[in-house]
Amino acid sequence: METLVLIVHVLLAAGIIALVLLQQGKGAEAGASFGAGASQTVFGSSGSTSFLARITGLLATGLFVTSFMLAMVAKDKANAVSDAGIPAAELIESSAAEAQEPELPALEAEKAPAPESDIPTAD
Repeated sequence: METLVLIVHVLLAAGIIALVLLQQGKGAEAGASFGAGASQTVFGSSGSTSFLARITGLLATGLFVTSFMLAMVAKDKANAVSDAGIPAAELIESSAAEAQEPELPALEAEKAPAPESDIPTAD
């Protein structure tokens, strides 16, 4: 379920990016006075502005809903970890500790005499 929501979320984000790039800026209507009439547009005499704006709004709403759903899934996963009795901070520390090499056992000190040194001493 989470994977499906994530895929839809990414597709909605890509759709919003594409629609925003397709929309014309505010100064684009100035060309209509030079013979580019609105009667030749695909979306009718009002142009594509209202159509693309509506679709962008719908995709933005969908993106908001999927973001909310993904946040709820993340919260449920965090609660599942804490319900197991493992705080999230300890879980991270324990996984980092497992990745490190284990400590070597300490050698027992032998009762051997200290080796003689080559450094002369002042007597």
